[in-house]
Amino acid sequence: MSTSMPSTATPTVQTRLIVGIVVAALAVLALVIADLASGGRPDPPALRAAATLLDGPWRFHTGDDPHWADAETDDSAWERIDLTPKPGSHDGDVGLPDYVDGWMAHGHAGYRGYAWYRRTVAVPAGPATWDILGPSLVDHGYELYWNGRLLGGSGRIGSSPRLVGTRPLRFALPADAAGAIGVIAVRAYMSPKSKGNPTAGGMHSAPILAPRPVGEALHSAHWQRTIAGYIADAVEPAAMVALIGLMLWRWPSSGQKGFLIFAGVALALTAARRLSNALASWTDLEDLTAYAWMATWMSAPTVAAWTLAWNRWRGPPWRWIDAAAVVLAVVGMIGAGRHAAGLTSFSRFASIALLVVIGARIARDGPLRSLALVTLAAIMAGVFGGELLDWTGLPGIWFPLGIGVSRTQYIYALAIPLLAILIVRAPMRAGERHQESTENLTSWDFDVLVLFMSGAGSYILDGTDPRA
Repeated sequence: MSTSMPSTATPTVQTRLIVGIVVAALAVLALVIADLASGGRPDPPALRAAATLLDGPWRFHTGDDPHWADAETDDSAWERIDLTPKPGSHDGDVGLPDYVDGWMAHGHAGYRGYAWYRRTVAVPAGPATWDILGPSLVDHGYELYWNGRLLGGSGRIGSSPRLVGTRPLRFALPADAAGAIGVIAVRAYMSPKSKGNPTAGGMHSAPILAPRPVGEALHSAHWQRTIAGYIADAVEPAAMVALIGLMLWRWPSSGQKGFLIFAGVALALTAARRLSNALASWTDLEDLTAYAWMATWMSAPTVAAWTLAWNRWRGPPWRWIDAAAVVLAVVGMIGAGRHAAGLTSFSRFASIALLVVIGARIARDGPLRSLALVTLAAIMAGVFGGELLDWTGLPGIWFPLGIGVSRTQYIYALAIPLLAILIVRAPMRAGERHQESTENLTSWDFDVLVLFMSGAGSYILDGTDPRA
């Protein structure tokens, strides 16, 4: 059996750190739950009663013609598409209300590109100034017109589209709109390179007509829901960055330097990928091309980094596992870049097998075996949720407070504090018989790190557009 050398952190310091980690985790969890509860509430009934959901039948036409924004355009021959939501309907991600299927479910399966929606709207007379709240979910960008006048839209469509996530938008109608009958036209654009699904395409909710300040209040409520929908995707990356800081603090005295460096890389990649969800949904900083790039390329290097990290938890790494992890990362990226599902699946299942072997090795005589194995299992469940959890019937997204929370977010909420406690409790050396190998990084660790970073980076940079 291996014996552990004492850590530079005394038991009292360790206990205080662990208590601090638990308290901080519970405090953050409480704040997130409060935000979910606030954002998951339905729109205030008084506000919705004063506003008009512009659902029902709209005129619809595929293709693109700028004159279709004009109020005088004859759309009598256009088909009708019903935007009336079913009671209680919401999207399957955030929980956005008034959800309807897109044009692919309305006779245009497989269609991508431009399409127009039109309908007449009677604005009540009076002194009020009127707003239109844009549709909360659109594949993938849109422009909204009032009597041929562009009021605004999501992203940029046209000759060189830049598509971004749809966010709550509020458009002011002209001052002379009160008491008038006008035409709302929505020019929608779905990326030809998107995968789509049988219900994708165009608007997934109808715009809302509301007098000010009702429109402002509803717009604020919709933003609350959007923030809540992706709050975990902002908080968990921040916690991962804090975890990297904890690793740096433990670095000088740690006997697990190899584990720390590769776990730090894995956390950085995971944080970037998770934060991408929030950035694409809250801001225009990241367009959908960058979002797709992150989703395509981050998975395989992250899996490899976790494998390389855990291979160093118990004594010297097994070199064949290192080599296999790097090879599988390259295979996974090739599969992702070429849309070869077989290669991607092989890479992921083979990586699971490697981590199972590593887990068996840790279970035999690794340091802090129980804590290390539970933490490893949690990370595996987060990274391989589809492969390890789908068969259980657990839904991928739950709506406990009216806002979608993915099972991956639940898992990382457990895995992050577990990993923090593991780092705090990790001994200075993994064992006296491994002292020379574990006290400092070996040349093999550096070689693997260089190979991992240069190999993954060069393939990503030289690869083709993941959406092509």
